[in-house]
Amino acid sequence: MNVLIVGAGVVGVTAAWALVRRGHQVTVVDRLEGAALETSLANAGQRSYGYVYPWAAAGMVGTALRGLLSRYGPLKITTPWSPRTLEFLAMTARYSLSQRHYAVSHAAMLELGEYSRQCFLALEEPPARKFDGQHDGLMEVAGNQAACSALRTKARTLEKLGIEHEWLSAAAVRQREPGMQGSGTLVGGLRLPHDGTGDCHRFTRALARACERQGVHFQYRTAIRDWDLEGRRIRGAWLQSLPEHPGGSAKDEPSGHYLETGQVVLCAGCASRDLARPLGLNLPIYPVKGYSLTSDLEDPSKAPRSTVVDHGYKVAITRLGKRVRVTGFVELDSFQRKIPTRRLQVLREGFASRFPGAADLGRAEAWTGFRPMTPDGPPILGWGHQENLLLNTGHGTFGWTLSAGCGEIIGQLLDGETPAMGLAAFRPDRFT
Repeated sequence: MNVLIVGAGVVGVTAAWALVRRGHQVTVVDRLEGAALETSLANAGQRSYGYVYPWAAAGMVGTALRGLLSRYGPLKITTPWSPRTLEFLAMTARYSLSQRHYAVSHAAMLELGEYSRQCFLALEEPPARKFDGQHDGLMEVAGNQAACSALRTKARTLEKLGIEHEWLSAAAVRQREPGMQGSGTLVGGLRLPHDGTGDCHRFTRALARACERQGVHFQYRTAIRDWDLEGRRIRGAWLQSLPEHPGGSAKDEPSGHYLETGQVVLCAGCASRDLARPLGLNLPIYPVKGYSLTSDLEDPSKAPRSTVVDHGYKVAITRLGKRVRVTGFVELDSFQRKIPTRRLQVLREGFASRFPGAADLGRAEAWTGFRPMTPDGPPILGWGHQENLLLNTGHGTFGWTLSAGCGEIIGQLLDGETPAMGLAAFRPDRFT
């Protein structure tokens, strides 16, 4: 079948790999000039299969509002609040009041995370090996008793779901991560031994090249101008070729062309909302902004071995081969790409409190990007209104983590197979 995939981030490219291996003819379109240049470019670098959780947690509204008063609070909201921001916050608040919805969503996301881990183990051989990837675990560390209590509650949930984990004392944490010699207080930690790391950008670019060798056709600098609908089917799409350099000469004016397709898979991240509206779908995906710093290591012996999530500064610190990446914040700021110095300073302080001397983050490469977040948290995965439309979007902060599993499930749905797991928590029409 001829399949059009919209989006060349890690979610779209892993879906393309799954479909071309099943014998489908695949075309991938993306507005940017190459694969993995938006959310997949410099994300946290962690494949946190046992760490996935819904955005709309019980009590998160109160916690978030208190955090707004602290420079270290993970949630930031830029004023004035736009109507879209207010709508997203209102929906999030509604979902956060339902403990049952959170529990069901959390269990489903953890199940999807475990399935994705299995799929990644197969993906790393040999199409995308050189991406500083490993599966050496993820560790959340607590600096006070309140954080310690929260981690023990999470451990009980993992126990119920049969997800392997271990509780570590402060001494055991430092034994596992000997470079953690900073002044930050440490009470204990929760370790997920099978979680992974890796450079999502490098992985996606390598997998895109492998897809091309298998016959996948990538059309970069290409936008969807309009859909061609006939009854309950999408017959095709009018595509707009974008100029290579914005503001170019008249000869660089965009041109359009038509692409007929038998199946559409929407993997366009934050852009999915506008693309789905003409198809009769309301996808309340919000661009949640995050920040990262990436630096070469100066003293590898003082650096983390894998990923450490620090609850004090609310930062994730990930080892990527000879580099380290520090990420943090969830900011509601629409699509503003400005990087405030105060955000980066919190990342530097969080890193120095745990791994002093490992790298000079004053010379690190700074990045900001937008995670496509749904108001409850689970991604949107399944059939749309049209009988030949599949959705695979809205993964929030866990796109890198869930991409391999979601790609395989898209292939199963397209080929009429029973999916590897139940998809009720991810259905596209749950917001209407």
